[in-house]
Amino acid sequence: MAKTAKSDVIIPEIFNPYLVEQTAIKSNFFRSGIVRTAPEFNSLLAGGGETFNFPFWQTIVGANDSSVLSEGTPLTVKNITASSMVARRMNRGEAWGSNDLVKIGAGSDPIAQIVSGLASYWSYDFQNIILNQLTGIFLNNAAADSSDLINDIAIEDGNAAGDSNLIGPEAIIDSKQKLGDSKEKLQAIVMHSICHARLQKLNLIDFTPTNVQNIGWGTYMGSTVIVDDGMTKVAGSTSGFKYSTYLFAPGSIAFGEDSGSMENEADRDILAGDSIITSRRNFSFHPAGFKWLEASVVGDSPTNAELALAANWDRVFEQKNTGIVKLLTNG
Repeated sequence: MAKTAKSDVIIPEIFNPYLVEQTAIKSNFFRSGIVRTAPEFNSLLAGGGETFNFPFWQTIVGANDSSVLSEGTPLTVKNITASSMVARRMNRGEAWGSNDLVKIGAGSDPIAQIVSGLASYWSYDFQNIILNQLTGIFLNNAAADSSDLINDIAIEDGNAAGDSNLIGPEAIIDSKQKLGDSKEKLQAIVMHSICHARLQKLNLIDFTPTNVQNIGWGTYMGSTVIVDDGMTKVAGSTSGFKYSTYLFAPGSIAFGEDSGSMENEADRDILAGDSIITSRRNFSFHPAGFKWLEASVVGDSPTNAELALAANWDRVFEQKNTGIVKLLTNG
């Protein structure tokens, strides 16, 4: 008679596709449309290499005025230049274990709980990876591009902040203006709950249930709102705090995963009575318009701290062609 073994908890050909789907379903960045799944990433990740180049042509629009035609003067031949975005492969994994006595004492199976929570675990972890990438990108923007994608209205004495230092309609409009006449493509806002609470008090959050952009926190000025207390919150040098808010265009972050290399496995130490679950994933997130430089990576794959370094990023798109803007406020 066949019996159920711990190795039967995970059947890879069934569980792996389910985990990929559920991770996206549970992720607010996927649900809002900020992150798009890029088939080209999936193909590249299935091969070798740690970084991937995505060449593109620089725009010829606005590069110069058209030439005035003349009978005796030929047109001057102009060129078009190429550049490339560079994305980084990330390899991440985690392991959990439990002893049989824990299951007996608790009256429930910890391993079953771990398996059921894997999608939520990876959804949160992916979101944290994106936020660290954004930290690095905007530190680079401040250092290399004169903060041309940052609207900083915060003061160091946060406890003394007034309306002009807090999130509100003017702050959002000024932030969108960083993209000039391309500003309307910014259709999602990710903010700390402190900032969201302020907008609620000002009665500026719309919870109209028919609005397809509302994924749970309402909308603001027609944009999808995401609330995440993982958003950067730093202490002012005098008092109070400074909060980062990000405005996104749809699909401004590309995602790919080599599902063929995904490993979700169960193991059993019968002598110790221990059951172990491991989960490994091989993927890439890449903000459009930026280039990974690999300036400072110690191990085989970048850590969150390394993703957050300015030295590892550079912008390759023109300012208006990017799809992410940062707003810094005191709340």
